[in-house]
Amino acid sequence: MSRLKILSKHLKDVYQGKAPAGNLRSNHWPTVRKHHLEKHPTCAVCNSTIQLEVHHIVPFARDPSKELDPDNLITLCENSNDGVICHLLFGHLGNYQYLNPNVVEDAKIWNEKFNNREKSKNT
Repeated sequence: MSRLKILSKHLKDVYQGKAPAGNLRSNHWPTVRKHHLEKHPTCAVCNSTIQLEVHHIVPFARDPSKELDPDNLITLCENSNDGVICHLLFGHLGNYQYLNPNVVEDAKIWNEKFNNREKSKNT
């Protein structure tokens, strides 16, 4: 990824409240992100495969040392197919300036609910 694209992404993150100014992503982040999405290609909440984000459980802004830790990542979507944007709602509790320390547990609970909803619709 070019330095200009990294800077552009960083500015978008700052604008949306995702990271404070001064924290630049590691040059390894694009590769780590790609490998994470290969292993986890669907949203952990709704199983969407559209507009996926790799969410940091402990935010990059709070602890940059965990940026590349695979155990600190979860796939969440920005797809609003059902009016739910999982990254914003589950990862950030509706506001990018907040974090959800229980995002992994919440994703499992809601994934089961989404899956059961689909099953009950078909019966």
